[in-house]
Amino acid sequence: MKMLKRLSAVAAIGCALSVFSLNALANSKLHEKYNALLDKHVVTIDGGASTQVDYKGFKRDQSQLSSYLDQLAAVPPRTFDSWDQNTQLAFLINAYNAYTIDLILTEYPELESIRDLGNFFSSPWDKEIAPLLGKSRSLDDIEHNLIRGDNKYSEPRIHFAVNCASVGCPALREEAYVGERLDAQLDMQTKRFLRDSSRNKIENETLYLSKIFSWYKGDFEKNWKDTNSVFEFILLYKDAMALSSAQVDLIKNGTADIDYLEYDWSLNDTKAAAKN
Repeated sequence: MKMLKRLSAVAAIGCALSVFSLNALANSKLHEKYNALLDKHVVTIDGGASTQVDYKGFKRDQSQLSSYLDQLAAVPPRTFDSWDQNTQLAFLINAYNAYTIDLILTEYPELESIRDLGNFFSSPWDKEIAPLLGKSRSLDDIEHNLIRGDNKYSEPRIHFAVNCASVGCPALREEAYVGERLDAQLDMQTKRFLRDSSRNKIENETLYLSKIFSWYKGDFEKNWKDTNSVFEFILLYKDAMALSSAQVDLIKNGTADIDYLEYDWSLNDTKAAAKN
């Protein structure tokens, strides 16, 4: 029923918005509602290293989130294709994150993890919950086909921008992504994530990294800014991790060990944090 209502709303909005007006909205204006929600319901913690999400607040403002998702769904493929790549990528990252929040709200507060929304036969990331760019899509489709597929964007930093609603994830950014500032936003997200010693750190001769670097290792081996390995990518952000010259040499020489930390799938919710 919810999907039918959204499709009806999409049709109405699609009739009202011309290709010209959608192009005009392509950057910050299209994402204004979402930006306001993030500003209101995402809380910065740990000196800016991460964030928590006030899902109770999002639940109160769910109609505004739904209105934003209807706007995204009303964008036709031909309009999306006319945008520059940064505007496209910002759109897709925002869509992934906003639909993830919307998915959490379907069962909130009666869940402890996004994985509670799956079952033995399918994962929450397989559910077709997002009418986007002409078809119903799952979160996996948005991430692995639209964002990562065919190496169209060749952007490993997206892994610090897409958010799976879990404590182990990189921070949900407290503002919407926009094409004109995307490079700076992705760079800040990468530094923020690597600066967080609960997720990435070096001790003695071992790099302890988030499992993101293991799961998506191949994305860090595609010559982005002349980097072809996780080690080389980390060295680009050595200042964020506060690496000493000796530690840098250890990584450069390939003699550092690497260990991947356990991923915390518990819901990254301000309510849960308040209990601890």
